[in-house]
Amino acid sequence: MKIIKSIFDLNKEIKDFKNIGFVPTMGGIHLGHASLIKASQKKKRMTIVSIFVNPKQFNNANDYKKYPRNIKNDIISLKKLNVDYLFVPKTKDIYKFKAKKFVLKKKDKILCAKFRKDHFEGVLNVMNRLMSIIKSKDLFMGEKDFQQLFLIRRFLSKKFNVRINSCPTIRTTNKIALSTRNKLLNKKSLKKASQIAIFLNKIKFKSKLHSSRSNINLSDLKKELEKKFDIKIDYLEFRDEKNLKLNNFKNKFRLFAAYHINKIRLIDNF
Repeated sequence: MKIIKSIFDLNKEIKDFKNIGFVPTMGGIHLGHASLIKASQKKKRMTIVSIFVNPKQFNNANDYKKYPRNIKNDIISLKKLNVDYLFVPKTKDIYKFKAKKFVLKKKDKILCAKFRKDHFEGVLNVMNRLMSIIKSKDLFMGEKDFQQLFLIRRFLSKKFNVRINSCPTIRTTNKIALSTRNKLLNKKSLKKASQIAIFLNKIKFKSKLHSSRSNINLSDLKKELEKKFDIKIDYLEFRDEKNLKLNNFKNKFRLFAAYHINKIRLIDNF
């Protein structure tokens, strides 16, 4: 694996490659990231992984400061996965140019966009920059961050003529969706996150049964979860998979949730 830190060096290194698979990350490499890398390799793509903790997508300075970082461990993990290139740019290099302004419409200010001001504008901004540098044919992203995946597909896939390969959420044996933020949770909080994931999965399963749908009241379930687990829930909503509109159960749908355990914000969907 070759580690590259400058945009100039990366451009020089990959200019002749046409079959690039790109896996953007913020580090904290786990089995979820590994599944994306393996999906790229399975397509016989020369695989580039980026690690960049993007300050523009954090609407809380303390959250940015606390975000788990361990580049040495990440490098060890990526070498074991036989990644071709690791790109670790500096913030000043990513943002040395005039950034493109992405504006979300009112209809997009839902789910995390409603609760994290300018978050997705920051995500789209940095992905626009990274994709303009790497020029991959295939982008690999996980479905845990489904709204992020949805917006990148809508705003950037045609612009860069890139295939957005969505990969299923990878979970622990306790049903917790793998996330770098999980490193911030203590044992008690991890157990609670497991119980919440199991509870939400049961709601989704129940929603598939036509006879049970009328008995699902998400407002009541939200209150029940908050009281039972002593958490704060930002949202708990069924939404259409194709357009993220509030669901009418006619099309393929998901249950989306975001909640706080001991000030750590977790998201999930089923």
